[in-house]
Amino acid sequence: MSLKSDKWIRRMALEHGMIEPFIDGQVRGSEDGNVISYGLSSYGYDLRVAEEFKVFTNLHSSLIDPKNFTENAFIHVEGEVCIIPPNSFALARSVEYFRIPRSVLTLCIGKSTYARCGIIVNVTPFEPEWEGYVTLEISNTTPLPAKIYANEGLAQVVFYEAQEVCETSYADRKGKYMGQQEITLPIA
Repeated sequence: MSLKSDKWIRRMALEHGMIEPFIDGQVRGSEDGNVISYGLSSYGYDLRVAEEFKVFTNLHSSLIDPKNFTENAFIHVEGEVCIIPPNSFALARSVEYFRIPRSVLTLCIGKSTYARCGIIVNVTPFEPEWEGYVTLEISNTTPLPAKIYANEGLAQVVFYEAQEVCETSYADRKGKYMGQQEITLPIA
């Protein structure tokens, strides 16, 4: 596998719709203030988090069961910011829609700005031929409330291309998270 550069990512985004909307370069800030960067970087793409979040709460004494997940385990929050309680967790989705080529696997890792604040972003790989909005997992590992900024960078996607195309892609398997349009909860 080889790590792909900004030139390759740009071509795939513009010619094949791999990332929509696509920001061709890093957005770092403006006259109005600072921004957690997003857009095309040297060897990846910094995705943005949308204005909707599902913040986990123990309001209903719920049990987290990945085989039988219930919606009363969280509250729905919409807005330009989301406050994640201490030692808590939220789900969100990307602003960008991704279409991963059959020969590509991506890794998505949290941005250092958030990591240095004790906010960890965990996203599973985007498999060959997966497409959709990314469901993002955000953990606040601190004993303090944490603020997440919508429409700004949250995680970086790194693209790896295999020397040969996989035999069975995510689309071939009819993966259960294919084409997700919103924050997608666990599906057993």
